[in-house]
Amino acid sequence: MAGAARCGGSAVYRSRDPVRNLRLRVRIQRVAPAGPLLPRVPPLASPESPGRADRAADAGAVPLRVTAASRAGAQRPPEDEEEEVEVGWQEKLFSQFEVDLYLNESACQTPLDWQYHEEIRKLEKAGGRKNCRIFTYTDHDRFTNLEELCQKVTDLDHEVPSYLVERMANVRRRRQDRRPVEASSLKSKIITWEPSEEFIKNNHVINTPVQTMYIMGDLGPYGKLGHREYENVLCTIKVDGNGVITVKPDFTGTKGAYRIELDGEKREVWEYTIENASAQVQPEEEEREQRVFRELYGRHRDYLSGLVGSDFEMPLPGTLRLLVNGEIVSAQGYEYDNLYVHFFLELPNQWSSSPFQQLSGVTQTCATKAVGWDNVAYFCYPFTVEMLYTQEDEESLPQWPVLYFEVLSLDFWQRYRVEGYGSLVLPTCPGVHMLTIPTWRPVGLGPVAEMRRFFIGGSPELEDLTYIRIPSTFKGKRLSRFGFRTETTGSVTFRLCCLQQSRAFLENSALRQRMQSVLDRLGGFSQQSSVYNVLEAFQRARRRMQEARESLPQDLINTSASAVPQPLEP
Repeated sequence: MAGAARCGGSAVYRSRDPVRNLRLRVRIQRVAPAGPLLPRVPPLASPESPGRADRAADAGAVPLRVTAASRAGAQRPPEDEEEEVEVGWQEKLFSQFEVDLYLNESACQTPLDWQYHEEIRKLEKAGGRKNCRIFTYTDHDRFTNLEELCQKVTDLDHEVPSYLVERMANVRRRRQDRRPVEASSLKSKIITWEPSEEFIKNNHVINTPVQTMYIMGDLGPYGKLGHREYENVLCTIKVDGNGVITVKPDFTGTKGAYRIELDGEKREVWEYTIENASAQVQPEEEEREQRVFRELYGRHRDYLSGLVGSDFEMPLPGTLRLLVNGEIVSAQGYEYDNLYVHFFLELPNQWSSSPFQQLSGVTQTCATKAVGWDNVAYFCYPFTVEMLYTQEDEESLPQWPVLYFEVLSLDFWQRYRVEGYGSLVLPTCPGVHMLTIPTWRPVGLGPVAEMRRFFIGGSPELEDLTYIRIPSTFKGKRLSRFGFRTETTGSVTFRLCCLQQSRAFLENSALRQRMQSVLDRLGGFSQQSSVYNVLEAFQRARRRMQEARESLPQDLINTSASAVPQPLEP
């Protein structure tokens, strides 16, 4: 491309109309040499060209006061120095170079070349092409492929392409003329075991269907049209399959004309404008189109509703469904390597699960790596648990499920050691929770236990993992752990995604009235639960005080009442 262009950035538009309705009006005009610029004098309006002065004003020219001397010396510019063309989407306008090339039958090799050969012959018979300097390159021309192949990644003048740029240079983001595949039919080959190089290139990026069109200008001197070195890109239009239109540079509008300064002795300057010449839709057609879209969207909504169905599974009344999608993310801060986690979920009373639901699991053995000051083992072990809570007594507060876990290590001789115990109460609020739970392990008396742990493996263990908290089998009032020696070890990180479902959530009006219901507190009102507990305790204490007052002897109540000093009468 010869010369340098001063133009604005690209603009992105979105349209639901067919792209074939897009039309652009391009006007180009030679201004003056780029040396000592002289004041531009607008051409005089003549009977032959009454609208030329108006078009010059639209192109961004500054109106000047024309004196008698300037009017005497003003001359009308030749037709070669000004041209205006209205072009549609993917409309082919041949340049002088293409006319000379495709008229020669020996230069035609592809079916597209022969098609252009026939079109140019028809143009010659009809009197020649109407355009002179403005022409186009469509999506199927060689220029479009070469332009995409030579695209620069940076704005450096001497850019050295990297390895990735060279590998991706042949990837063509084009509209693939393929037959649509039914969504219900399966692909014959899901995995390509031996992909070819072309297959890798085509599938390395998202194949967004894009069509490109270039509006060019032949800015050669008069009588020397048809030389490739004088071709300049005036405008680039790209349209993808989602109706996104990219125009570079943007439509001129009120920003003034774009300028192109050519290299050479004369340093000629050209100005051009780009306008949107698409036909405006009528209000009646727009309303009819909106009505068609609404009907289409309505049918699609009904189709999706038919696929989903109206029978949405809901839990029974008075039942809360809790679904936990959990992940054991990592374990850090432990003494030995090759860690794994054994866990199980304990369901209190009034909680139940499916008989096929697995409430325990063991992660894979994972080696640790140094992250900062700690050795971290990343498990990323997922698990899913679904439980049901049935409300039987509104006065009693429900107990929440507890996740017990133990961290163990495995050495080269398949000897395992207990690294730590921990427990986690499932969150009562729905949402995503990231929790880090510290752990501990039992420690024996004296150094013998630690030496046995180091040399032959094994360590003090808990027979019942529920001893981490209060065991479910404990029926007493006090649980003594006197004499039980422990040592703090590392920690385990969990990511829990909790979902809750209940019919009570749908009754918004009932939620405000039944403030003391258990299900209300479970349905996302966690911030108000403490207030409800205080109110409940206050009402319970008031009730007990009233019962104690009623149980007192009547004469004692009368004596205490008479002992209260009465105010003196005036």
